[in-house]
Amino acid sequence: MTKRLFFILVLVLGQGSIHAQAAEHYVIDTQGMHAFITFRIKHLGFSWLEGRFNRFSGDFDYDEANPANNRVEVEIDVASIDTNHAERNKHLRDDRFFDTDTFPTARFVSTGWEDLGNGKAKLKGRFTLRGVSKDIVIDVHQLGAGKDPWGGFRRGFVGTTTLQLSDYKMKNAAMLGPAAETVQLWLSIEGIRQP
Repeated sequence: MTKRLFFILVLVLGQGSIHAQAAEHYVIDTQGMHAFITFRIKHLGFSWLEGRFNRFSGDFDYDEANPANNRVEVEIDVASIDTNHAERNKHLRDDRFFDTDTFPTARFVSTGWEDLGNGKAKLKGRFTLRGVSKDIVIDVHQLGAGKDPWGGFRRGFVGTTTLQLSDYKMKNAAMLGPAAETVQLWLSIEGIRQP
């Protein structure tokens, strides 16, 4: 290998390394309760049933200069489902719905980020629930970023998406009426930048 070719190779690899390091790494602040995963679904077509998952964790990388480097990963403790009604929560955990004994966690791993400008984006990824993995798209909007009162740096987003429960082998949702097939997810994610 000539010295010139070696120099070009080192330069290209070096630029790739710098480029990869440009993404900031964040841990989602679930311990401080500054992040939420909530959902709503129609009950018999007459009203909305709302709830949330109380326990989840995750992290993300964010590169403002090069959004292709953006990455998100979240794991949800499905048994932490909370609809403000103990009997209904128990019902949703059983094998006719979430089957949390067999499938205790749900997971989202991003596969792409389409930047739309003005803080908006399409976050693409694989969502696994009840042992079934599907490609989904989350509409994302960045709320803001900056220093926090404790000497750290935070970045926050909201996201929305719609899931079809029958895609995840929850056909018993039909017991709640045809409108119960569709569930709307709303995510409020605040991350703390890591050193």
